[in-house]
Amino acid sequence: MLPGFWLGGSSWRDVAPIVAKAGHSVHPITLPGLESVSTPRAGVTLQTQIDAAIAEIDAASGPVALVAHSGASSIAGGALDARPDRVVRVIEVDTFPVPERPVSEPEFPVEGDGVPLPDWSAFGEAEVKDLTPELRDEIRAGAVPEPAHVLTDPIELRDDRRHDVPLTMICTAFPAAEYRPLLDEGHPWMSELAKFRDVTWVDIDTGHWPQFTKPVELGEAIAAALAS
Repeated sequence: MLPGFWLGGSSWRDVAPIVAKAGHSVHPITLPGLESVSTPRAGVTLQTQIDAAIAEIDAASGPVALVAHSGASSIAGGALDARPDRVVRVIEVDTFPVPERPVSEPEFPVEGDGVPLPDWSAFGEAEVKDLTPELRDEIRAGAVPEPAHVLTDPIELRDDRRHDVPLTMICTAFPAAEYRPLLDEGHPWMSELAKFRDVTWVDIDTGHWPQFTKPVELGEAIAAALAS
């Protein structure tokens, strides 16, 4: 399980047991640069985090499913591209497969060598749905700045076999119905998603952080995807 920006593998603590109870070995990953607020991040690149995910795949004794939340989709995509023969399913949680891109600007301000979690006002109403004040405090207390290079480095994808791997889209802040028009019009953001040949859509009515707001529903949706 790959965390979204700012959150380490511990953010899956209420989801992982549900998936494990269904008979799966669960490995939440704390990616390089997300170990703590004091961790040096200047040398952590997008490829550094992709390599960490690849190492987890290589260490597994059997087939692997990748679960990615939010911005971790770029890491999952790079790992899938490197090991399409080892991955049996990709599960995207409130995100989508990221297409190739050149060097880019981060969506949120860089401070030093990282991009900290911005104020909640930076997010749309749909994204913060179901986030109680207590959950917001919990997320912020555990948030770690994302290494800036992870958000700005180019994305290069080479192995088209990745498109044969089944993909499950778990849609939370933005339901499946909102992706359809973008796919139909050939929106550039959807160019990678459009190439996947086997896509299953699942809606969970909540915001961008379902591992906090709807952990049971998310765990059950992941387990169901792995059983298909």
